[in-house]
Amino acid sequence: MASDVIDTANQRMRELYRISTERIARAASSVLIFGESGTGKERMAGLLHAHSQRSRNPFIKVNCAALPEGILESELFGHEKGAFTGAIARRQGCFERAHTGTIFLDEVADLSPLVQAKLLRVIQEREFERVGGSATIKVDVRIIAATNKFLEDEVRGGKFREDLYFRLNVISIEIPPLRERKEDIPLLAEKFLEKFCIENQRKRQYLTSDTEDYLQCYHWPGNIRELENLIERLTVLVPADTITIEDLPREITNPEQSSPNIGINHPPTLKAAREQLERGMIEQTLARCRGNVTASSAILGIARKNLQHKIRQYGIEPAQYRGQRADTEA
Repeated sequence: MASDVIDTANQRMRELYRISTERIARAASSVLIFGESGTGKERMAGLLHAHSQRSRNPFIKVNCAALPEGILESELFGHEKGAFTGAIARRQGCFERAHTGTIFLDEVADLSPLVQAKLLRVIQEREFERVGGSATIKVDVRIIAATNKFLEDEVRGGKFREDLYFRLNVISIEIPPLRERKEDIPLLAEKFLEKFCIENQRKRQYLTSDTEDYLQCYHWPGNIRELENLIERLTVLVPADTITIEDLPREITNPEQSSPNIGINHPPTLKAAREQLERGMIEQTLARCRGNVTASSAILGIARKNLQHKIRQYGIEPAQYRGQRADTEA
């Protein structure tokens, strides 16, 4: 897990990993991880556990959306023999098995009201009863929960308990989507290529620079999971050692599916494609920096005078990002 800390080229993610491993992991407080599906919430939970004082103890993962209420209640809290049809023996639940360790509750927003109430009691009292049982069981467990929903909206809509929300949200971590850390895409793609080439026992494959450009322009609604699935598919279906633009699926090369901010209209020449990509990146960065050319050049990693030249070349007006005054000499 420790190697995951540097598995990013994005400054925001580096700082997030640093704070998570140096401070959050070592605390005993509950943690709530926010992020779209596929951004790596489970990975972050595992990282927190691996760098905690509980790292030698159990790390139990539960997907709260994968099981119906009755089965999930038994999965979390266990059951006694005869508690329900099919309960032929006593069974420990995840909380018992996670004792002295960490339990990760993924998709926590999907918990039923009954299970929410029982979870709240575990957090507050550190105790519970198995389904069908009367004996109180004490546990010492750190809870890390995750969701891809806005829990505040779930609370306002009466779908999630406010008291449970506050108990879980002692420390919150928000993982940005892949489209907001595009510099990580080539890094992750190469990592997955190496992984799946080994698994499929084939010669190492590589992406062309043009292919990487297209991957960085795509908006990745499925985030890291979608990228990983794509790379696995390519290692199986592409016989060549080099993966080119022609090997990519239509949703990535189709302009209707590209990122709204940095899109590719599938132009007839590579030069035109690169120019469109470059212009889009400049416009997006200027918007982020409110038209400040100096700040934009620092983010883009090019000299200020070179950025000024490109602004004139593409006919970009920084004034539209600053509100009133145009100043390409900012």
